[in-house]
Amino acid sequence: MRFEGTDAYIATEDLTLAVNAAVALERPLLVKGEPGTGKTELARQVADALGLPMLEWSIKSTTKAQQGLYEYDAVSRLRDSQLGDERVHDVKNYIRKGKLWKAFEADGKVVLLIDEIDKADIEFPNDLLQELDRMEFHVYETGETIRARHRPIVIITSNNEKELPDAFLRRCFFHYIRFPDADTLRRIVAVHHPDIKPALLSAALEQFFEIREQPGLKKKPSTSEVLDWLKLLLAENLSPEDLKRDGASALPKLHGALLKNEQDVHLFERLAFMARRQGR
Repeated sequence: MRFEGTDAYIATEDLTLAVNAAVALERPLLVKGEPGTGKTELARQVADALGLPMLEWSIKSTTKAQQGLYEYDAVSRLRDSQLGDERVHDVKNYIRKGKLWKAFEADGKVVLLIDEIDKADIEFPNDLLQELDRMEFHVYETGETIRARHRPIVIITSNNEKELPDAFLRRCFFHYIRFPDADTLRRIVAVHHPDIKPALLSAALEQFFEIREQPGLKKKPSTSEVLDWLKLLLAENLSPEDLKRDGASALPKLHGALLKNEQDVHLFERLAFMARRQGR
């Protein structure tokens, strides 16, 4: 069972090595990187390439680790008891299974994605240590222990918004997805926009990397954003000449696909203003 990438996902050699190492070690794969570099999509493509079902647990700021195991709906049970419902005699009727429970009880191996773990509070990763390490947990309301029938492939993503506990990191295989270089980005674009003309692609990528490397930029545009930008360029039937910027405007064409806050827009407007003054 080896991952080599897919036709729809360009995986670098070090990324495929990380995925296969995590599978061999039977440890969670912790994937960090800039937003938009394909961390979430990686889990979907691993599942597709290995022919496995995927369960996705999207983490929010309010998510608790217990929700991944199960939730006991005591309120519904109290209401049903007041109404004389026979269901109240079996507590299992009020247990809602979480994503880990579903992954553990699956008939075969699955890919479990825990997406954006750094959104939750700092205790969230620690609260999952034992469950991810031993692949089991106890259900206190029923007295049963849920053990994984088949150890799932666990992929955990993080946008690096906060530090994760050392005890949690020790139990993971770590990989940082670096922003792709120009050659890799061309291969990624070829998957999504195979008919783009080479001259337009070269001009667009040259401008894109100039924008990313601009000092003072608050949010660098990501892989997903350059793909959106290229889609717009194709939809507008723009040519390489249309992308040329003059002193009047340092903003790229259709810049709303690349620049996502007013500070970065103002930065390029100031650059244009300075260029006009120097050109006098």
